[in-house]
Amino acid sequence: MHLTIFETPVINTLMRWLSVLCLRLAGWKVEGITPVEQKYVLIAAPHTSNWDFPFTLMICFALRLRVYWMGKSSLFPPLLGGIMRWLGGIPVDRSKSGNLVQGTVDAFQANQRLTVIVPPEGTRGKVSHWKTGFYYIALGAKVPIALGYLDFKRKAGGIGKMFELTGEIEADMAAIRQFYCGVSGKNPQHFDEEKIQVNRKD
Repeated sequence: MHLTIFETPVINTLMRWLSVLCLRLAGWKVEGITPVEQKYVLIAAPHTSNWDFPFTLMICFALRLRVYWMGKSSLFPPLLGGIMRWLGGIPVDRSKSGNLVQGTVDAFQANQRLTVIVPPEGTRGKVSHWKTGFYYIALGAKVPIALGYLDFKRKAGGIGKMFELTGEIEADMAAIRQFYCGVSGKNPQHFDEEKIQVNRKD
């Protein structure tokens, strides 16, 4: 995997201090666990606004995580794309979801340490189902899923728990969705954990 800001000496430390300071000034607290696992998929939910991105990165710095995140390919234009990759970005071609899943599984198998952030909604807009790419990536790579969250109502974020998949997608997704019950995104009207269904086509 390519070099990111999370692995750049000195800058990484400075960004952690800056992130902790900014979160504190904004009234936010970082809570939950810091995973000890070397490999895992980190889902970040609910994803309802552009503010999710900077807050997620700051929390990752505060927790000393080394992460990669997936974003739509339009976020990686010439010049700016290099910066986005340095920030941990991996461009996603949404028309090739199957190749994306297998490619990410291969990356997990080729690296001794890897954390990839995948928003289950796939978009910050209102959704009626969760995409299941993150599930099949974790299942194929045989790695756990870290349940990360941003609760704008409480001004708190972090990783609540590590979830081991059973392979029973309906039961697993129900348990994962239950974890997010009561978590409020920036635009809560875009996220209703009770109505979100699994879409097996994704």
